[in-house]
Amino acid sequence: MPNPREETPPSDCSDPESVPCRPRKARQAQESHDGDVPNLCPPQLPTSSPPRVLSMAELLETAQEVSKMTIAHEIVVNRDFKLQKVNFSPNSLESRVKETLHKAFWDSLKEQLSASPPDYTHVIQLLQEIKETILSLLLPRHSRLRGQIEESLDMELIRQEAEHGALDIPNLTMYILGTMAMLCAPVRDEEVQRLRGMTDPVQLLREIFRVLDLMKMDMVNFTIQSLRPHLQDHSIQYEQKKFQELLAKLPNSLDHTTEWLHKAAAEVSASSLSSPSHPEVHGSPTPLSLGAVSRSSSTSSPMSVLNQGYMNLLRWEPGIEKYPETLLMDQARLQEVQLQVNQLTIIAAVLLVSSSVCGSALFNSPGFVDRLKRVTKALLEGLPHTRFREALLDISNHVHQEVSESLLQLGYPAFTSDKSASLKGQIRSIAEEDNAVRSVIEQRIHSFLSLHLSSSAQNSRSLPKGLAPIQEELLEVSHRFGSVIYHNRQVYGPYYLAILKKVVLPGAEPEAGIDSF
Repeated sequence: MPNPREETPPSDCSDPESVPCRPRKARQAQESHDGDVPNLCPPQLPTSSPPRVLSMAELLETAQEVSKMTIAHEIVVNRDFKLQKVNFSPNSLESRVKETLHKAFWDSLKEQLSASPPDYTHVIQLLQEIKETILSLLLPRHSRLRGQIEESLDMELIRQEAEHGALDIPNLTMYILGTMAMLCAPVRDEEVQRLRGMTDPVQLLREIFRVLDLMKMDMVNFTIQSLRPHLQDHSIQYEQKKFQELLAKLPNSLDHTTEWLHKAAAEVSASSLSSPSHPEVHGSPTPLSLGAVSRSSSTSSPMSVLNQGYMNLLRWEPGIEKYPETLLMDQARLQEVQLQVNQLTIIAAVLLVSSSVCGSALFNSPGFVDRLKRVTKALLEGLPHTRFREALLDISNHVHQEVSESLLQLGYPAFTSDKSASLKGQIRSIAEEDNAVRSVIEQRIHSFLSLHLSSSAQNSRSLPKGLAPIQEELLEVSHRFGSVIYHNRQVYGPYYLAILKKVVLPGAEPEAGIDSF
């Protein structure tokens, strides 16, 4: 089987179901001047018409195509992606049914082997399945090993031996274990070796199937790892092709995306009107009507509108707004980034308040900031923003305790009751949405992240004031956010441009960026 001990041969691109292949040079030649969006022909947007009712067969086919597209996308954007065995909770109905059926089968097998003479009907079926599984793990170049397996596990000979009561199960299982040891990944060596000590044939066969299932999963995940570079080369064209096919079947598949871009255009237009010298301020201006967008859109570039839309994803309110269809495959990733941004905002605000109250002497003492950050981060871990208020109650108490202990260790006088109350009160007030410190920190974090949406700003690493204590975490979040957005813009950039040109920014001039990002 393919495993870290062996290399998988390059995937053949001729399969019509595989991702479309294209020479690297041709792909690079199609990329736009800034490398963000491939210079493709404008996609065909659906015309406004009543949605067509799909048959059940068409729905199943569409679901299957979306599943293929999602898996290919996940392999490309998630380096940690791997298939895992589904494990039901011990008390679930699925787990109980599975355990009952398995127990009935293996108990039946035990009865057959204990009979006089033994009944090998089920054993022969199991050996056939084991043989087929092992053969499926072989590479084409394993022709010699394949021949050896076919000879050693000759099912016709095994049936004849069973009929004459001469079937040597221990000998067959030892050969199977030896073959598994040759083919398994190093991580399975210990499990295969453990099976050699089993003497109960029923338990041994059961464990062989369990380990073979793990080996099949190892093979699939190693194949995914091997295919990732190939998929990365062709994922843009593959996802565009699949999405265009989906759009042909479901013409309304860009409705939420259009609403998302329209809202972003209204916000950029409002920012342009209120601050002409800063057209890309990422605040939360009052949305304008479609007419207002059209009248003022001459000052808004498609890039600024799209970037505003991306930044709005970090303020998304689940259940209130519909997620853009073009970002559904990345919704979980972006919501995780949103949660991290919210947590970093609270951490930075807590540290800024603590610095103001405690003074530079204490705040700059060795390890003090790291301890405060560690405590705050631990108390926010896994919490949604709706529970930050109760978390900040605990944070204020722990920060005050840490401050008191540090003052004592450094020989400084303890805080007065008024100063202690002030520290706790200011930290707890961060829970308010309109808290000045929280608003400033959030704006600075969002401004920093917005700079990393443009390829021209990738080298800009200037950190806004007050964010130095969270620099490492912020850079990691900006990289994750930028990677998702970069891939999304490459795949769906032509669709975004078509929507902006047709619906949102009909009056934009070509030099304003309507034909390329």
